[in-house]
Amino acid sequence: MQTWPIQDAKARFSEFLETCLAEGPQMVTKRGTEAAVLVSVEEWRRLQAAARPSLKQLLLSDQGRAELVVPPRGAARRRAPMAVS
Repeated sequence: MQTWPIQDAKARFSEFLETCLAEGPQMVTKRGTEAAVLVSVEEWRRLQAAARPSLKQLLLSDQGRAELVVPPRGAARRRAPMAVS
């Protein structure tokens, strides 16, 4: 991954973008510290899809069910019946 100082990335943005599309993600530094990464849309979508499970995966996993707290049956208090006059 090539590193670009922020000044160079701003001044040569077209080249910066073309390098990203041709060679992959490009790192941007600010005052010598890594600050951001430019990635292609395809790479971004791949990362997004990998980062979150699908609804099907959530429904089939045991992980989601373990977090659900269900009170025991019959523990709910009921209202007293209203008097009819």
